[in-house]
Amino acid sequence: MEEEYAHPYEDSIENFTTYEDYLDSQITAQDRFYLEEDELARQLVEIGCRKGEVLSREEFAARREAVETAKKARLQKAPKELASTGKDLTDWPFLRHLAAREELVRNGKLSTIIFIRDKNTKGQEISVADIDYGHRLKTEGFEPYFERKKRLLPRPSDLSFYNWDTQHSTSNESPNFQIIPDHEQGLLFKNKRDRKVINVDPKVEPGDNSKRHDVPTGEYIQVVIFDHMTRKKS
Repeated sequence: MEEEYAHPYEDSIENFTTYEDYLDSQITAQDRFYLEEDELARQLVEIGCRKGEVLSREEFAARREAVETAKKARLQKAPKELASTGKDLTDWPFLRHLAAREELVRNGKLSTIIFIRDKNTKGQEISVADIDYGHRLKTEGFEPYFERKKRLLPRPSDLSFYNWDTQHSTSNESPNFQIIPDHEQGLLFKNKRDRKVINVDPKVEPGDNSKRHDVPTGEYIQVVIFDHMTRKKS
C-alpha cells in the first residue's frame, strides 16, 4: 500500500510527522538564501512553485493515514513470539506437551482439552477440571507457566470443574467447545468449528480427528490431553 502512494518527494510519507515537515523537505538551501523566511518558502512549495507533484494538505493527511493503516495491518499479521519460545522444559514433560501444541492451538488448527486432577502439598486430590487450552492462551499470559513460576490449575470457569473438599462443580461453554452434559456416554464436548464430538471417557475412542495422550508428570495426580484437529463445517 505504501508503494501505491509513493511520489518523488517521499522517501516514505511516515518520515514526515507534519505537513510542514513535508514542505520543508522540498525547500532548498538556495530558497532559504533568497527568501530568508521558511514560512514563505513553504507557501511557494504548497502552491506549486516546484517541478513535480506536491501534495495538498488534505492529500498528505489521507496518504499519511493510509501508511499508518498499512503499518498496523502488517504488525497484526506478523507472527508473535510464542510464550514457550526459549524456555528450558527438559525436565517438565507436561509443559513440553503444551509448548509443542502452542502454535497450532493459537492459529486455530488444533483444539486441545487438558484434563487435570490436581493435588495439594500432601498429595491429596483437591480438584479436577477439563481446560480449553486455546481459551486459556487467549485470556492469560502463559510465560509464567513455561517459566515454572506458576502451575496450571483447575478453575471454576473451565469447561468442567469439581472441588473435592467443597463438592462444588461447574460446567461452562468456551469459545471452542460446547458441553453435552448428562449424555448416556458421559460428559461430551462438541467442537464449535467442525461440530465433531470429543469423548473424554478413557474406555472409548475420543472421536473423529481426536487423539488422547496420557502425560506422565509428578506435578499432578493425572494429566490427559485430548487433541482435536479441526475441520471447517462444509
